[in-house]
Amino acid sequence: EGFGGRNIATVFLVDDEKFIVDLYRDILEANGHTVVDVASDGEEAVRKYRDMKEKPVVIIMDQRMPIKDGVSATQEILSMDPEALIFFGSADLHIEKEALAAGARGFLLKPFRIEELLAAIAEAEGEKKG
Repeated sequence: EGFGGRNIATVFLVDDEKFIVDLYRDILEANGHTVVDVASDGEEAVRKYRDMKEKPVVIIMDQRMPIKDGVSATQEILSMDPEALIFFGSADLHIEKEALAAGARGFLLKPFRIEELLAAIAEAEGEKKG
């Protein structure tokens, strides 16, 4: 349990833009969540997730990245771990259907409001618990 009864989530950030990763991290940590790792392309995301002993509550996934895009990485992570909760944060609205079809739990259109990200994580927390 976090501040004032809020749940604390562990988060894995996947985005190739360092300033975005830093922004997410600042916001999440200011709200009591923990960023357990970051990856800057889909391939690295899949490899790091596979090697994590303790899986994060939620993964925030970008779409446009080098080597492997977010949808492909999502499919691979979910084939390893169907329980993984992946939220897309992307500026490409047209890939929303594809992301959700690949198994993503939610889609946040960049630039999204901080509240949307926090609400998505709170929802993920609730799902993991119940």
